[in-house]
Amino acid sequence: MRSIGGLWRWRHNPLRRGTDLAEAWLALTAIVLIVAVVPLVGVAVGAAAQSALQQSVRDQRAARHEVAATVVRKLALGPLDPDPETASGRDAHSRVMANWTAPDGTSQHGAVTAALKSPVPGDHFTIWTDLHGRTVPRPLDGATATTHAVLAGFGVVVMAVGLVEGGRRLIVWRMVLRRYVRWDRAWDKAGPDWGRTGAGS
Repeated sequence: MRSIGGLWRWRHNPLRRGTDLAEAWLALTAIVLIVAVVPLVGVAVGAAAQSALQQSVRDQRAARHEVAATVVRKLALGPLDPDPETASGRDAHSRVMANWTAPDGTSQHGAVTAALKSPVPGDHFTIWTDLHGRTVPRPLDGATATTHAVLAGFGVVVMAVGLVEGGRRLIVWRMVLRRYVRWDRAWDKAGPDWGRTGAGS
């Protein structure tokens, strides 16, 4: 709002310098970009990310299958995870040797992570596999994909606002430096005669 007031104030002011008007126009342009253009860019990026992620959700759901597995025996714990957040998420999981039938009908056997706190032979649990029975991560769900798309759009908005404001500040800084150079030149011209009697100053 200051830039709009600045433009109005500088319109017919006799003390107005060209740089004053340029700074006011630059600020107004930055405000228009931030208020009108940047949100549209964020929405466009978010929509593109949403479309791509939802397609990924559909592809993963088509390629990954939830199958029932049976515990054969419990395995020793794997190496300690240095990340406390992921380690705490695995407290209710165990490594087990299990049998399962792949979606293509083949019998599979291997070490998997079971969502069981104290597994015993014969316990049943579910795992995600591809068509041939190889274990794969759980497919991405639609709500998580939407959250990621919203975060992508918001991140682009924040980055674009930073670029616009950073560009504005850089241009103003260059204008101020040039103004100082002009002042120095003007002072160098007037300096030797300034204050002398009869020097015309």
